[in-house]
Amino acid sequence: MTDREAKIKSVIRVATGNFLEMYDFMVFGYYAAAIGRTFFPKTSEFASLMLSLATFGAGFLMRPLGALVLGAYIDRKGRRQGLMLTLGLMSVGTISIAFLPGYESIGLLAPLLVLAGRLVQGFSAGVELGGVSVYLSEIATPGHKGFYVSWQSASQQCAVIFAALLGVALNAKLSAHQMATFGWRIPLLVGCGIIPFLFLIRRSLVETEEFLSRPRHPGSREILRSVAANWPLVLLGTMLVTMTTVSFYMITAYTPTFGKQVLHLADSQTLTVTLCVGLSNLIWLPLMGALSDRIGRPPLLIAFTVLALLTAYPALLWVTGNPSFGSLLAVELWLSFIYGSYNGAMVVFLTELMPPDVRASGFSLAYSLATALFGGFTPMICTYLIEATRNPAIPGAWLSLAAGIGLAAALITKGRAAAPAAHRSGPAILAE
Repeated sequence: MTDREAKIKSVIRVATGNFLEMYDFMVFGYYAAAIGRTFFPKTSEFASLMLSLATFGAGFLMRPLGALVLGAYIDRKGRRQGLMLTLGLMSVGTISIAFLPGYESIGLLAPLLVLAGRLVQGFSAGVELGGVSVYLSEIATPGHKGFYVSWQSASQQCAVIFAALLGVALNAKLSAHQMATFGWRIPLLVGCGIIPFLFLIRRSLVETEEFLSRPRHPGSREILRSVAANWPLVLLGTMLVTMTTVSFYMITAYTPTFGKQVLHLADSQTLTVTLCVGLSNLIWLPLMGALSDRIGRPPLLIAFTVLALLTAYPALLWVTGNPSFGSLLAVELWLSFIYGSYNGAMVVFLTELMPPDVRASGFSLAYSLATALFGGFTPMICTYLIEATRNPAIPGAWLSLAAGIGLAAALITKGRAAAPAAHRSGPAILAE
């Protein structure tokens, strides 16, 4: 096997667990209304939806803790060992929610156990993205680090696409009543079915040479002290990720709820839009990751935060004034272009900001804080803002705020950027 083939297989292996992590989060977001009716008291449609979205967001509150605990484990024990552990924890959360009886059967135990399952998933996810990103950055060939690391986010889009395709197929075969009563469980059961396959793939990962070549690996206390000492970098990283996490969950997890509750579109239409968004993200992420290898990270970070600031609210104002499948698709594809272009440069830039000894911990903590404070609660925040302001376009203002935070961080960290790779002819590839 050539070195090129080995690296391609390593990218696939490390990305598979990332697929499961995002697939489960997307399924919960897509079927938030049905999950709310199943596991929470039916006081009102709005109340059950808000409780479901709050539970969706609660999983993100565990991410910073997972980032610290599991991030220190990965920096101490190794990338491979940590990624196997996170996949196991994510599987526990998935299985617990998929087979849990509803509120009518077990009462208050239902929402409590759903919350527990989400907390386990959030604890695991707190370091999954960081572990995968760091692994890819450390196996990347010279001049292609942005391209390699972009496949962390690209693998998430495969999960978005798969979950949306499954949702479209289920809505075509089952009635609305069937989807609300039991159909929403089918995607979770499918996730349970692929868990053994993902373990089989990921167990063959090899440790990165960069990690093995270090003369020593610090202990957990030393890692945590170093993360604390580097709090300015963690804060800047959190600000950078805010733009990514708000835009991602707005155009994926929140789209079915927005399309149905605000625009009054059919479930099949909103899931089709989400499917197209996943495909769009999958195209833009590696392309812009490769472009960042050529021109540097800051130009892309600055350009696309400015674009989001200028266009997010007007785009949402337009689609709410012209509610249709076509207008929602056009707006979501535009926001997908902005997200994919920004994130393709941002993720690799974040790995470059963090000191090597605490790379997984620092990256994961910054990512998790942004997701816990902003991104994970985006569906709930948008739902609440629309209800409170009676302005259906207000999610655009929320995205603009996140873009402003990201722009400030991009300008502050501009001088810390690694020099762009030397110009190479031809496209970025997984090359020797």
